[in-house]
Amino acid sequence: MKRMLLLFALLLPLLALALARDDVDFGKYFIDRTLRVDVFHTGDAREEMFTIDRVIQEGPWAGNPRRLLVPFALGRYLLRVRDAASGEMIFSKGFDSYFGEYKTTEPGANGVKKTFSESLLIPWPKDKIRIEVLLRDRENRPQPVFSREIDPADMFVVRRKPAGDVRVVEQLKSGPPAACVDLVILGEGYTAAEIDKFRKDLARFSDTLLSQEPYKTFRGRFNITGLFKASEESGCDEPSYGSFRNTALGAAFDSFGSERYMLVEDNRTWRDVAGRVPYDAVMIMVNSPRYGGGGIYNLYCTFTSDNQWHQYLCLHEFGHSFTGLADEYYTSAVAYNEFYPAGVEPLEPNITALLDPQGLKWKDLVTRRTAVPTLWEKAAYEAMEKAYQKKRAEINERIAAAKRANAPQAEIEALQAQSEEMSRLNGLEINAFFKKSRFNGKIGAFEGAGYAANGLYRPMLDCIMFSRGLRPFCKVCQAAVARTIRYYSE
Repeated sequence: MKRMLLLFALLLPLLALALARDDVDFGKYFIDRTLRVDVFHTGDAREEMFTIDRVIQEGPWAGNPRRLLVPFALGRYLLRVRDAASGEMIFSKGFDSYFGEYKTTEPGANGVKKTFSESLLIPWPKDKIRIEVLLRDRENRPQPVFSREIDPADMFVVRRKPAGDVRVVEQLKSGPPAACVDLVILGEGYTAAEIDKFRKDLARFSDTLLSQEPYKTFRGRFNITGLFKASEESGCDEPSYGSFRNTALGAAFDSFGSERYMLVEDNRTWRDVAGRVPYDAVMIMVNSPRYGGGGIYNLYCTFTSDNQWHQYLCLHEFGHSFTGLADEYYTSAVAYNEFYPAGVEPLEPNITALLDPQGLKWKDLVTRRTAVPTLWEKAAYEAMEKAYQKKRAEINERIAAAKRANAPQAEIEALQAQSEEMSRLNGLEINAFFKKSRFNGKIGAFEGAGYAANGLYRPMLDCIMFSRGLRPFCKVCQAAVARTIRYYSE
């Protein structure tokens, strides 16, 4: 452990993201409660607006009272809170949102307006505050889109008791919320009769997370709590299969038209469940054998419980939601259009547009005598993946068609088994491919990342943010995760 702590101590300064404690006095402006502002976020790719739905008082503040101003620039949006009387900024945090992803899709780009429910969490202010939401423009410069004064003494602030139908399961307790990363894992699609399975899955995925570096090194800085709200039916919605289930949170595949992308759109419901305990980060564990998940920075991540890639899904998606890591893969189909505008350096710590090779984000980590950019075996990899993705799309369509047609269960199961075997063999093929590469284990700038074959680069050939399997984070991702843990716990 001492060796790992020394490694992280060496890596973190290289990202040039200071974690010095800010000078905002928590006790001067806040009390140890949580102010939850539910908002409606409406618009399309060209315009958007926020309106307040309701303001709610929740339990103790989970965040670090010594770090009230976020020290690093991540997320499309930036929440800023000012003391209304003095105008002093007293809290800030970056985030992404469901709407932020929607506006990069084809309907959003074509002007189809949609409304999503979202929430802003703030320490409970002693006096009136002004909240501001800023949107990063195409050059990642924050521009104001919303501002509103809030009075915590307003008679319409909701102060009701939390729902009593949520079971709280304390999995790991390392210390008080203010000194730890407070992670809640919500069970979705578990019936009342499946609470024992929920408990076992909770323990299994907690172990998965804490067995992976750098979480393993910082295990003593985590509180993990499971929250169980019984569903009427097991599983979740699968629209492309014509299958819908009555579940507690309403998780669904096919988000934004991507068959494996699974999100929860019912913000009010999952927030009410999560609010039973203090939380910095949220996982939604979905009781399903199908491959799928999703992760949105400072919102939540989802993953299915029983797929052969369940460990990968948990770790990969939490990398998005907890640390703001980018997807490094680029050969799989996604629903986004121009997720990263050309000619603009992405904010995420693990990908780059390499606009300034001499100023590479991770330049001090680059392996000696490794060229930047790094000319890896890209064409051969893409040919291999193109063949697999074509077969994968075909088998997925056959499964969907069989389910929609109510085909015999044995036929559906045979197709699913074929799909799983194809996926397993593809994983082995990728592992073997990278193992033979002369760049295996080296840090450079490898073209192909962030859903783009050209113009975006990742730090290493492989990483859990790049390909499926229980593999480590690359060194750059490890450093970013460790930095986030320290932000919440020091």
